[in-house]
Amino acid sequence: MSENLTAKPTAEALNQHLGQRLKHLRQGRGWSLDALARLSGVSRSMISEIERERANPTLAVTVRIAHAFGMGLGEFVELPVDGQRIRVIRADDEAQVFSDDSSCRIRTLSPLGLEKDVEFYELRLRPGGALRSEAHFVGTREFLVVQRGEVEVHSGDSSQRLAMGDSATYPADVAHAICNVGVGEALAFLVATYR
Repeated sequence: MSENLTAKPTAEALNQHLGQRLKHLRQGRGWSLDALARLSGVSRSMISEIERERANPTLAVTVRIAHAFGMGLGEFVELPVDGQRIRVIRADDEAQVFSDDSSCRIRTLSPLGLEKDVEFYELRLRPGGALRSEAHFVGTREFLVVQRGEVEVHSGDSSQRLAMGDSATYPADVAHAICNVGVGEALAFLVATYR
């Protein structure tokens, strides 16, 4: 892409980016316009118009095209900021703090505001603190690695104790919890995956 995009690109810049991205992905997979139309359920003419930067597709159309490529919407439309393709989340960015109370602090390490199939968090549990969650969507799983301290993980009727360096994966489509059972603060990294 020849121009740099700012954090709030114009509609024209968005259409240009989307058209170029779509054409690059489609040709990279060796798909014809007709093949992508069959896979996405979006008409061949609409796909052609998007690639030629003449159409402003609806959200529903964009999602169907993204899914045809096996991508979430955010991954499909993500724009480089100021020409950069690397998105950095700074340690002191308070906008990334999801929750902070007397029990635990959760900081989102994945970009905010994007539809995605994976979310990544830094979890700091104070002594005696716990993160308790109701069941998420069917098929949701969580992956946890303990960086410091000792925690107990509960998923449905199962539980396991984890120490520094241990990791676990478990269903998160049932009630689940991560509890600090050590004497100091526990630091863990949590990844949630959605089907």
